[in-house]
Formats: sequence, structure tokens, C-alpha cells
Amino acid sequence: MELSKNELFNTIKEIISQSRLKVFRAANSALLESYWQIGKLIVEDEQQGKLHADYGKATLKNLSNQLTLAFGKGLDYTNLTNIRKFYLAFPIWYALRTELSWTRYRLLSRFVNPNLIPYTFNLTPSTLNLSPSTLHLQPSTLKQ
Repeated sequence: MELSKNELFNTIKEIISQSRLKVFRAANSALLESYWQIGKLIVEDEQQGKLHADYGKATLKNLSNQLTLAFGKGLDYTNLTNIRKFYLAFPIWYALRTELSWTRYRLLSRFVNPNLIPYTFNLTPSTLNLSPSTLHLQPSTLKQ
């Protein structure tokens, strides 16, 4: 079967696009899982078996300094705080939707009562495709 030059180009273009999408999804899933595991370790270390953490510990600041030296940018104090909040908001790994990006989960983690997130947000295919800035700025994505 012989393809025209335009059909050949379009077929190859589609293969490349699909491959890139698969790589992005795999990388996003790995990032979410690693951040969730890091958040879990931080929370468990802070609480040391207690119901709540002792305040005043400099764990995150010390940890961020060490991780920044070892890996460079990306694991600073602010991001470790976000990773910690992510785990606290979503303590069950298998309940996460890996098609959502880290940025979306970071925004969702800001809610006071994380148990209400699925009921607060109208998580439909149309809202899942919103950009993070749109999701952050549009109250119309919230159920009334």
C-alpha cells in the first residue's frame, strides 16, 4: 500500500504526537507518585506516630537545603510545603487521577477540607481540560 506524501506526513505526525502524549502522561504519573511518596514521608516524620505534628521544627527548611544541593531547583521550601499539603489533601494514592497535572493538584490542595474537593469542583471532562490559570481564576468551575 502506497501513501501519498501528504498522507505519509500526516500518519507519521500522528504517531509522533501520540508517542509524545504517552511520554508526558508517564512522566506526569511518575512525578505525582514521587511527590505523594515524599509528602507521606514528610508528614510521617513530622508526626512521628502522633495525630498532629509538633510545630516549630525546621524539618522542611533543612530538607529543602539538602535536596537543593543534591538535585538543584524544584525541591525548595515552597515546593516541599506544596508536596506536604498534596499528601495531606490526598492521602490515598489510588484515589488520585493521574491525568490531572501537578499544577492542578497543587491548586486543589489549597482547600481547607480536602474531603469535599470532588463535591466542590465540577470535575467533568470540560473542567479537566481547563488550563491551571483558568481553573484558578474562574469561580464558574465551582458547583454552586
